[in-house]
Amino acid sequence: MTTTCVSRLRRVAVPMLALTLALGGCGSDTAIEAGTGEIGATSDINPKPRDQVAEGGNLRLAIPNFPATFNPVHVDSDGYVSDVTSWTLPGTLTADAAGNLEVDQNYFTSMELTETEPQTIVYTINPQAVWSDGSPITWEDLRSQVGALSGRDPAFQVSATQAYSSVEKVERGVDDRQAIVTFAEHYAEWKGLFNPLLPRQATANPQVFDDFYRNDMPLSAGPFLLTGIDRAEQRLVLSRNPRWWGDTPKLENVTYSILDASAQLGALQNNELDAVEPLSTIDEIKTATDTPGVKVRRAPANSYMHITFNGAPGSILADEKLRIAVSKGINRQVIATAVQNGVVTDPKPLNNHLYLVGQAGYQDNAESVSFDPVEAGRMLDELGWRLNGDVREKDGRKLEIRDAVPQNDVQVQVATIVQQNLADIGVKLHIETYPGTTFFNGVIDPGNFDIAQFAWNKSIFPLGALPQIYAYDPANKLSNHGRIGSPELNALIEETIAELDPDKAIELANKADRMIFEEGFSLPIVQSAGAVAVRENVANYGAFGLSSAVYTDIGFVK
Repeated sequence: MTTTCVSRLRRVAVPMLALTLALGGCGSDTAIEAGTGEIGATSDINPKPRDQVAEGGNLRLAIPNFPATFNPVHVDSDGYVSDVTSWTLPGTLTADAAGNLEVDQNYFTSMELTETEPQTIVYTINPQAVWSDGSPITWEDLRSQVGALSGRDPAFQVSATQAYSSVEKVERGVDDRQAIVTFAEHYAEWKGLFNPLLPRQATANPQVFDDFYRNDMPLSAGPFLLTGIDRAEQRLVLSRNPRWWGDTPKLENVTYSILDASAQLGALQNNELDAVEPLSTIDEIKTATDTPGVKVRRAPANSYMHITFNGAPGSILADEKLRIAVSKGINRQVIATAVQNGVVTDPKPLNNHLYLVGQAGYQDNAESVSFDPVEAGRMLDELGWRLNGDVREKDGRKLEIRDAVPQNDVQVQVATIVQQNLADIGVKLHIETYPGTTFFNGVIDPGNFDIAQFAWNKSIFPLGALPQIYAYDPANKLSNHGRIGSPELNALIEETIAELDPDKAIELANKADRMIFEEGFSLPIVQSAGAVAVRENVANYGAFGLSSAVYTDIGFVK
């Protein structure tokens, strides 16, 4: 039996508006059992064998904004784009709840590192694998994708170039169904290539890269196709791919409604949705628990909430020392307790940009930004920001900063705590809330903020975030929204991602992470607790943790 497991295996980190957090509240008297805060321990998806899953049915899901593009590796995409397109596109790997990887046999029969000098990978494509127009998936699709995502042509508006920028060439193997990928320099997380894989028609040149998937998906190769796009009704429909060569999907359709996060739980209660994620407050968890026919499923997810600083030239936080002083004035433990008390046992702030608690490689690298308001005040005095009343000033300018926040109760609560913390050290924080539909394209991408709050939905390949987010090239910022970096950090990132020894790579990655903290790049807050509300009769879907979704097996219990 073949299976398809591509949804949760992201190659790049993608920004999200929120993640599963919890605020204190009244709600019902329902007892809520706190979950683990460590990722990689489990998944909670109501697992059922295929013979216990009904044939047919429509799974009703929701995302908060209409995709700006259906190209999941375009700079305009976000994590919600990937939620939709991952039902429809090929990839190389699957993962279990512990993050262990295997080749996805639906698309590739093998993927082998055959040489290290030069690093060479041989991909053998499943001979049955075809695009939705019936044309075969071939080595040319891989070659074209490398050309688009390598960064060599900046006209391609890509979200990340890691791994692809290290590839020297892609050649035909024994036939069109085999690709030989040769690297110009070592790349540690080479397994992350081609997750997802796009057809060469979508990557042939910068214009089609921008346009081909802009308003629909004319070509794909998963067990489902995007068949309905209704902007008036704010709805997307996925249907079975008639050319799919693997197990027939149990579901007939998947329908995504475009609903603001605040409306999704109500839609679940009204039997208009079958699942809602994430549950953002303890009251939402209680409400979902009290809803007949609904189950709250839990597995810590591969995402975390953070505060990003804008260090672009001319911004008020362009000075690295000022960013550190502000960071030391923010009590992340108070925030962690406020947002996760009762949801995870012993809530703690996240102290690593690359690894989550429970992952191999995690260590606390956040000493340079530890909460110390007295030291923060001393640093501000030293920098010339002197108290004048309640707010510090320097050269006639008040130390006032703007915090860009999505319109989300949890994010606003976090911002309010930050505002109170910073007031204690003479920094005035203005909270600016924005709708999710315009937050990234209208605020984050153009850099219209001093600090900003959102979540990173991470890849299972943690080192990939280094070149994508934390390296800095002023000519191509990729996902470095704060425009912060240094040649020294860039060099260390290059060394880290080229290290093929996993233990040495972890050591170098943590060295880089300490530098990221020390430059005041961003403040991780907490990682996701992973609570998802799912109708009880939904099988093989819910809180995935690190595991991949098996799309052909998702459905409704007989």
